[in-house]
Amino acid sequence: MAIKITDECINCGACEPECPNNAIYEGGNEWRFSDGTSLKGDIVTLKGKAYNADEPQIPVAMDVYYIVTDKCTECVGFHDEPQCAAVCPVDCCIDDEDNRETQEELLAKKAFMHV
Repeated sequence: MAIKITDECINCGACEPECPNNAIYEGGNEWRFSDGTSLKGDIVTLKGKAYNADEPQIPVAMDVYYIVTDKCTECVGFHDEPQCAAVCPVDCCIDDEDNRETQEELLAKKAFMHV
């Protein structure tokens, strides 16, 4: 499953530089699929969503840091555990029970983003 950041976030920013997929953004900031990945131009995610990887997307949260579910791989293929959760001083980076993915799906997502 992906990781999410709860409302308990204190906006310290410790998580953002730890993400190998650049899936973490400061609240209110737009995100792009091309940020930190090899994706460019028109893409279709493994779940069938169409994007232009270079176009800014609407922020997921306005007040606290957030994780883009379609970019989060729980650090699978990079680290043994999600790095955002490992460095979070208030334990607000938790499993997103609404977005469950298998190890194989997470590895496929990593391969899709990092050609």
